[in-house]
Amino acid sequence: MSEHVTVPGDGEQIRLVEKETGTLSVPETPIIPIIYGDGIGTDVGPATQQVLEHAAELTGHGIAWMRVFAGAAARERYDENLPAETVEAIRTHRVAIKGPLTTPVGSGFRSLNVSLRKKLDLYANVRPSYYLDGVPSPVRHPERMDMVTFRENTEDVYAGIEWEAGTPEVEQVRSFVEETMGISDIIHDGPVGIGIKPITEFGSKRLIREAIEYAIEHDRESVTLVHKGNIMKFTEGAFRDWGYELAADEYADRLITEDTLWEAHDGERPAGKIVIKDRIADNMLQQVLTRTDEYDVVATMNLNGDYFSDAACAQVGGLGIAPGLNRGHGRALAEPVHGSAPKYAGQDKVNPTAMILSGREMLEYIGWSDAAQLVRDAVEATISAGTVTYDLHRQIDGGEKLSTSAFADAICEQMESLV
Repeated sequence: MSEHVTVPGDGEQIRLVEKETGTLSVPETPIIPIIYGDGIGTDVGPATQQVLEHAAELTGHGIAWMRVFAGAAARERYDENLPAETVEAIRTHRVAIKGPLTTPVGSGFRSLNVSLRKKLDLYANVRPSYYLDGVPSPVRHPERMDMVTFRENTEDVYAGIEWEAGTPEVEQVRSFVEETMGISDIIHDGPVGIGIKPITEFGSKRLIREAIEYAIEHDRESVTLVHKGNIMKFTEGAFRDWGYELAADEYADRLITEDTLWEAHDGERPAGKIVIKDRIADNMLQQVLTRTDEYDVVATMNLNGDYFSDAACAQVGGLGIAPGLNRGHGRALAEPVHGSAPKYAGQDKVNPTAMILSGREMLEYIGWSDAAQLVRDAVEATISAGTVTYDLHRQIDGGEKLSTSAFADAICEQMESLV
């Protein structure tokens, strides 16, 4: 593509073969763009490559990696954070994986993660939360957690519509709110920052549809709409209403409401039916602790999803093992939930599990369920055996502390014993 990016000659492009459904045609050796990312990305990126490539080989597949750049590595080569070449590579090859990217707090920088999601219209941030045997947990029964959160990726606070305090623009907005709309005595005197929270029917329904389709495909029992509609009635309340409307219009043969479950079936879910229900966001944070196994697939807006999925991951070991996959129409970008931890960069020390399991989600997305299951089983077997990186080693009795690269080697050895 350029002096910075080389397209592998031993791989083929993943192609969209059915536009309406987003169905992909995946060759035996697809070209997969990879961004190592900032900070510890230079450690966890290569470890992830090694594990995913080995899983592919052991299950009769292959991966042709194409390294592309964002963040610090892109600034060194292109003098910009997110080169058009990187975005185009992911758009063209449709499925990719990235490590953590740093976004400084304050003005002048937009999140590179958000920018990638928006440019590629990756509207669903999918975060699975499940327990791996041997991972230390703060709760008594972490094994009860097996939940997948679908978090809307393009609206709500991620729309990025906001105005800085002290600017002429924010004063225009204040004037419109107070004088044109007649909403007075709400904004305090003095400097103010103002943001807008758009929630659309289109954005809500396509996210909820993705969650429902996932629940059907994976034989899940319920889909829960999480919102704060008791307060934000016309945004988050509308999200809930559009969700129920979608369920009735498009999935009446597969979904039943929670009311119907109790009124017509005395709480016993009929075979082949998925229950759609809703919960207020703050109550849901309690429910996931006290009634963990009652929840399965969750669909929610951006900010709620950020808080909720992080809390769910905390119950099963924290962000160091938390995977993520950004999904669009026939396109996906896998990424770990954790940050770049620059103080540990280059030390071959940190835990690569989150990025490896994000890669597992990527393999599942392209239809390589055998390779995806092998990755999960091998990661779990490695951790269960007490062979772990420093972050888990300090929380367990005994065990063997491994470097990042040695942990990847151990996972590969476990895979060989499992096939």
